[in-house]
Amino acid sequence: MKKTVILGALTAAGLAAGAATAGTLDDVKARGKLNCGVTTGLVGFAAPDANGNWDGFDVGVCRAVAAAVLGDPTAVEFVPTTGKTRFTALASGEVDMLARNTTWTFSRDVDLKFEFVGVNYYDGQGFMVPKELGVSSAKELDGATVCIQTGTTTELNLADFFRANNISYEPVPIETNAEAQQQYLAGACDVFTTDASGLAATRATFENPGEHAVLPEIISKEPLGPLVRHGDNEWGDVVRWTLNALIASEELGITSANLEEMAKGTNNPEINRMMGSEGSLGEMLGLDAEWAKRAIAAGGNYGELFAKNIGEETPVGLARGLNAQWKNGGLLYAPPFR
Repeated sequence: MKKTVILGALTAAGLAAGAATAGTLDDVKARGKLNCGVTTGLVGFAAPDANGNWDGFDVGVCRAVAAAVLGDPTAVEFVPTTGKTRFTALASGEVDMLARNTTWTFSRDVDLKFEFVGVNYYDGQGFMVPKELGVSSAKELDGATVCIQTGTTTELNLADFFRANNISYEPVPIETNAEAQQQYLAGACDVFTTDASGLAATRATFENPGEHAVLPEIISKEPLGPLVRHGDNEWGDVVRWTLNALIASEELGITSANLEEMAKGTNNPEINRMMGSEGSLGEMLGLDAEWAKRAIAAGGNYGELFAKNIGEETPVGLARGLNAQWKNGGLLYAPPFR
């Protein structure tokens, strides 16, 4: 979800610069564990089960990085963060990376000194309402009360939309998705607004999801992806190319089912380079030859992670849409493994 600056720019930049000098890749190897910042709980993306075991689409990225670096997808400490705490956690070094529905923006990249390593979900802000409210468009929400997470750019998008359409609203501030769900279902607000994927995930947890509608308007661009601190390029490369390996493996037809066979060598040089049977890509990253193979084995390729956690056959029920491979009309495109 889209969060605004919650640190002073200079403070964040100083923290980020200080933390980056430590060399995160070496720290993670020495610790034997990846500290990954996630949301406090969003079904399908990152949420703990009754036993405290985390699962979800974003969790899959964390586990892939842990597998690539440490050889163990379970060697992850998941650190729940809110919109207000996540940037502090990353800048201070409490977490090694964030994978939690965070939008890539200019100020976060440049002013806060974070580095987005890519996009793992192309999204946009939407609105959810009870069907009994009787509206079919966000432009009909004049005077509505709106549940909105504090410390987020969602607030700015919301204000811009209502102003542009010359309608008014009353904000109901909330801090976590769980609180938003509680307040919305209790009738404390007429509308809940956040990323459309977050609305779908939230609605999937309702006792009667069919009684709620996501309105057709998408009012923003929200490229969501993992991020690390500026200045630690070696670590940034590891996280970036792990994500790229998940995306490229789907394009190249590498799956959890055929992974071992592909790793033995194929007629496709790019597959061989990724799998480590040719070349020295792992060495360039400071890892061994099978880093990408382990990352894919952790939870499958991008398509497998999507289908298992948030796809159309899950309660979240998201279509691939913009998140389809580029050859299928989507925006997913990994640079060459060369």
